Amino acid sequence: MKKRRVFSRDFKINAVKMVTVEKRVAAQVARDLGITSNLLHSWKLKYSQEPKQAFPGRGNLNEQDAYLRKLERENASLKEEIDILKKATIYFANNP
Repeated sequence: MKKRRVFSRDFKINAVKMVTVEKRVAAQVARDLGITSNLLHSWKLKYSQEPKQAFPGRGNLNEQDAYLRKLERENASLKEEIDILKKATIYFANNP
C-alpha cells in the first residue's frame, strides 16, 4: 500500500502561482513537481475561490466550516433538550 503524500500550504500556493501568475502550462508544472494535473487543477480551483483561506491544513477548518460545525453541534444539543422536556411533560401530565 502506498503512503499518502502530504503537501504544505506553501507548496500548493507556489504550484498554483506557477500556473496563474507565471502563465506556465499546468500539465508541465504538475510533471515538474511530481503531482497529477488533476490535483493541481483542484488546488487552483480551491485557491481561486478563497485565496486567503485556501489550504487551512490538516484537521483545520476555514471560518465558515468551523462556524457551521458549531451551529450543527448546538442544534443537536437543543434537539436533545427538547426531547427531554417533551418526555418530562408527558411524565408529569400522567403522574399528578
